[in-house]
Amino acid sequence: MPYMTSDPKEVSGKSFDYIIVGGGTAGCSLAATLSEKFSVLVIERGGSPYGDPLVEEKKYFGYSLLKTDEYTSVAQSFTSRDGVENYRGRVLGGSSAINGGFYSRASEEFVKKAGWDKDLVQESYKWVESKVVFMPELTQWQSVVQFGFLEAGFYPYNGYNLEHTQGTKIGGSIYDQCGKRHTSADLLGFGRPNHITVLLNATVKSVIFDGNKTRAVGVRFMKSDGSSSKSYKVHVEKRRGEVILTAGALGSPQLLLLSGIGPEDHLNDHNIPVVVNLRDVGRRMSDNPAISLLVDRFSQNRTLEPPQVAAIAEGYKYILESEVLPTNITTTRISIAAKIAFPKSRGRLKLNSTNPRENPSVKFNYLGSKEDLEACLEMVLLLQHVARSETVTFYLGLQNREKLLAGDEELKSFCKDNVRTYYHYHGGCVVGSVVDEDYRVSGVKRLRVVDGSTFEESPGTNPMATVLMLGRYQGIKMLKEREAEKGGDESFLSPQGSPQPQP
Repeated sequence: MPYMTSDPKEVSGKSFDYIIVGGGTAGCSLAATLSEKFSVLVIERGGSPYGDPLVEEKKYFGYSLLKTDEYTSVAQSFTSRDGVENYRGRVLGGSSAINGGFYSRASEEFVKKAGWDKDLVQESYKWVESKVVFMPELTQWQSVVQFGFLEAGFYPYNGYNLEHTQGTKIGGSIYDQCGKRHTSADLLGFGRPNHITVLLNATVKSVIFDGNKTRAVGVRFMKSDGSSSKSYKVHVEKRRGEVILTAGALGSPQLLLLSGIGPEDHLNDHNIPVVVNLRDVGRRMSDNPAISLLVDRFSQNRTLEPPQVAAIAEGYKYILESEVLPTNITTTRISIAAKIAFPKSRGRLKLNSTNPRENPSVKFNYLGSKEDLEACLEMVLLLQHVARSETVTFYLGLQNREKLLAGDEELKSFCKDNVRTYYHYHGGCVVGSVVDEDYRVSGVKRLRVVDGSTFEESPGTNPMATVLMLGRYQGIKMLKEREAEKGGDESFLSPQGSPQPQP
């Protein structure tokens, strides 16, 4: 594994070819890839996932979401202005360290729309899969709910399948056969570890620009524990170094705003000097509205289960999964949940303050559009079909006594009262409005954003596979770019193939 430290003095004042801000789902695969030829610094605001049973062990799935605090927990909670509670990862590995670990690729349609190179996408998915993805052994409840999905009409049955196809399927998992989670942090070990430095427990305050404010030259950061407000600086190599934000759909737009890139009026409100007046930073935020039905009648003490099976509705319109979640340390509930795959409603992210450790303010406008509300009604009916299927009711020993929700008005108010997140929020630095198709930020040089904040919609059943892939994909493209710039001349490497040390 690469060298990891929590001492800011060890990197302060140094130079690297690339500085990656956020050691999350995209950041780790990107760092591993770029390290094949260059020196990389990964700055992660959280700590290490290794040795933390809440992250690593499947038997503690979901516990990390119960144990959150303001500054140190591996999951950081935030409540959107819609009043819906949500979470973001704060640990090396990012949200791949706190999620359900379900791995499933984007649709061909998504890849085509993104304008990505199909072959390189395939290669990049396979690179990830060969290292951190496993075929799950279905638990008893997952087998039951799989039949429930089929009974409710989610055909055909696709078995174990990593592709995004209509019907019912078993997805991949980042939990191995022994129940150990493999987060994106594991991918760092597949780069050239001696080219990677990981600085843990450090929060980036802003990007540093040159005198003309035309290119990124480094970042300012502080210790995450807030033990001091002391600032440190680290720079990128002068000729071609780059800063890459991989801080996620909340972190990356927040960092651009803190660095003076965003809507002028909003930056002025916070007395932040404007570097680029870029209106769309923090806009087009989206989160898939979800509904979760608790199908067991009361709390029990079951074995915790992340989702292993997904039902994908016709036209990919809805995604359904089920899990056994902890409600506290000793009790569990079984949830069957569904999300609207392509919500029309959009929201916005703004700064609450100039403190980088504070969550930004975000509103997603769940069910704000008429189409989303209509879709939610249909989705609840589908969920009821699964919950009332013979297999599910027989397994849970339930009689179908509960009254079915019916009638548009009743369903509408149920949707509005119970809408929640599927944790797949995205947007804020969307391709075409904040970054170009090479993920370069408009209006400045040597600054990119590579993560879920660039997505207009959430890929596949869930975004993890595609965000892992994107780090690899974009890393390879950047290596090729550098090679083309040098005309294939690799004189930027020392004879041993290590990056030249920077002064």
